[in-house]
Amino acid sequence: MPIHIVILSSDILFWFLLLAIGLSFIWLNQQAMMRRPWLQVMASPVAAVCLVILLVYVGIALLDSIHFQYAEGQTTQVYTVQSVLDWIFSPLGEVSEKTYSSPFASTLYSKTVFNNAAGDVVNGFAPLKYVYQASGEADQVWHIISRSMLGAVGGLMIGILCIVLCLYWRSSVKKISFKAMCQSVLQGHSLIAARSLCLSVIVLSIGMGALYALSKQYHVLGTDKIGDDVFYETIKSIRTGVLIGSLTTVIMLPFALLFGMLAGFLGGIVDDIIQFTYTVLSSIPSVLLISASILALQLFINRHPEWFSTLLARADARLLALCAILGVMSWTGLCRLLRAETFKLRELDFVTAAKSLGVRKSRIILRHIFPNIFHILIITMVLDFSSLVLAEAVLSYVGVGVDPTTMSWGNMINSARLELAREPMVWWPLIAAMIFMFILVLALNLFADKVRDAFDPRMNS
Repeated sequence: MPIHIVILSSDILFWFLLLAIGLSFIWLNQQAMMRRPWLQVMASPVAAVCLVILLVYVGIALLDSIHFQYAEGQTTQVYTVQSVLDWIFSPLGEVSEKTYSSPFASTLYSKTVFNNAAGDVVNGFAPLKYVYQASGEADQVWHIISRSMLGAVGGLMIGILCIVLCLYWRSSVKKISFKAMCQSVLQGHSLIAARSLCLSVIVLSIGMGALYALSKQYHVLGTDKIGDDVFYETIKSIRTGVLIGSLTTVIMLPFALLFGMLAGFLGGIVDDIIQFTYTVLSSIPSVLLISASILALQLFINRHPEWFSTLLARADARLLALCAILGVMSWTGLCRLLRAETFKLRELDFVTAAKSLGVRKSRIILRHIFPNIFHILIITMVLDFSSLVLAEAVLSYVGVGVDPTTMSWGNMINSARLELAREPMVWWPLIAAMIFMFILVLALNLFADKVRDAFDPRMNS
């Protein structure tokens, strides 16, 4: 069965973005002025735990950004595109029940007409096809406990292996023995919150291992209207949320940072032009502009089907277009904030002294203005990231978000609004999307608070 790598545009941009972030951290680690605040961030147990959670989300998004294509069957040429994440959670994405089922249930949620084991037509709760059918309630409870314990042990072993490899790498970098490095971590003598990092890795590994093992024989979070596994949909939606938040933030950041500092520092006609630009852009209703752009893109895709060979390519193009539109519409608020802060900074004594000594304006902006607005930039970027993740849900609600075939928290919430009105109420798709979204946004906000405190010169003084 031949396998071919499929490269999507969003995959390239996401991997390039992470590579740029990694190289930036390597460069910053070599700068003493930047290394000290980051050490202060990592010395906080809260920041360490939040960082591990964020890395888990990014890791899942990375696994879902490696796509490959293979041919099904020996005679027919039916090609299927999957990601590494799909392969790991197989066959969750390939099987489906008839309709709704509650978490860990063995039967459908509502009564239907079906044929029982004896072949008789009955009206009742039909058994699910792709879950473990227990002989009784006690047998099901014991099977859930045993499967979760087995997965937890596997996850614990993987977590310990990751910790050992990281400690071995750190000991080789610091040129000390592995035993001394382990003792330093256990006794809390490390410059960073290493014990909190290790504990959070172990806890998350145990939890993820248990959920993974249970997902192989149960619908952990139930199924939706068409019988798809909600846990699988929620995991797949992580890539969409991370992509929309990260790519949109990267698109808006250069506009906001450059125009905000130039308008505040130079003033005059430059400030007037920039002010007029973002005032006009802010006056346009964002929902109408996004709707018009998405509809124009959809018309372009329909007229040029040869440019998009698969449904996945079409959905990917719409996702990137949504990120670009949101980025163009979202930089005005941060630009206005950075302009006001730069206005204040340019009148301070150290900036005035630099001007008097004949220092170039570009050097003043890079050496004096930018470091003093970095903390504002961090916290605003995180707030914008959070709002963009939530905005995708709102846009999907009005029908101008990501493609309906794309799994996202917004599409899950959009479909859940109808499920809440039925009797009996179906609550688990909405709760699942909200929990995963809440954990991501909360971890990001808490981590950004620590970064802001470390980089804010007034907090350090």
